[in-house]
Amino acid sequence: MHTRLYRNGVLEKEGFPIEEVSDYVGDPDNTVWFDLCSPSPADLGVIGEELGLHELAVEDVLSDHQRPKVDIYDNHLFITVYGVHFDDGRLDPVEVNIFVTKNALVTVRESDHFDLGEVVRRWDAASRLAGHGVTFLLHGLLDYVVDSQFDLVQDLDGQAEALEESLFEDEVRDGKELQRAMYVLRKNTTRLRKITMPMREVVGTLLRRDQDLIADPVMAPYYEDVYDHVLRVTEWVESIRDMLANVRETRLAQQGFRLNEIMKRVTSWAAIIAVPTMITGFYGQNVPYPGSGQTWGFWISSVLVAVTSVALYSVFKKKDWL
Repeated sequence: MHTRLYRNGVLEKEGFPIEEVSDYVGDPDNTVWFDLCSPSPADLGVIGEELGLHELAVEDVLSDHQRPKVDIYDNHLFITVYGVHFDDGRLDPVEVNIFVTKNALVTVRESDHFDLGEVVRRWDAASRLAGHGVTFLLHGLLDYVVDSQFDLVQDLDGQAEALEESLFEDEVRDGKELQRAMYVLRKNTTRLRKITMPMREVVGTLLRRDQDLIADPVMAPYYEDVYDHVLRVTEWVESIRDMLANVRETRLAQQGFRLNEIMKRVTSWAAIIAVPTMITGFYGQNVPYPGSGQTWGFWISSVLVAVTSVALYSVFKKKDWL
């Protein structure tokens, strides 16, 4: 059970049953956090009634694959963000829904693949700011989400650079392996873009001064730092997409160039073979011809075949067609 109770900025209690939350949220000096993992509609209904959550926000939790967003209601905020998780080498984002009231923070995770332990460690490391209540808790959560996305985009950038450099290695990797690596990397980058691009709007909305739930002049610089990281992530994702597009175009150009080289060599060898074939075909006619039935006729045809073949090979080699 993930629950915490802060009173006047001091952690007083954790691990208590969710049923006790209603006993604490009535005191404005208390700040409560609790977490739900894959809750049932009945559980969400009970929490919604106790905290006065809007029915549309509760309905959004039950709907899968919401876009990262911030919905502002009369007495609370509803925020949707995504943590990063890999399943068999492919990015599988974990949806995390957040309810923010005056003195309560509720996290609803899609699955246990989202690491809440790291979020709690960040709260403990910055406990001096705990007096700012839900603003402090929300910042720690968003900071972890954005930092994990930042770490991922950094790793994807390294993979893209390695892929780009491998195109010009002396020993080019297997074509199918390279194609699969490009596909997986593009797929992961596209999925990451879908969950990072809207984060600018999410954090930007929280920085607005016209909403009172998060407006805190002391915590504002911390949220601006998160916003700066969001911008860096989104710009980095776009640069990776451009890099992958260049890798794909370069790969296609390499394949086209290699095909041209192959066709040039095949055509050159076909020309070399065609001339001896023409000569031997001429001497193989069933009509009299100079040297017919004579030994010197055979030797002349053989010399012509050898000379023309060597001459064509030399010319094609000089022109780098072979």
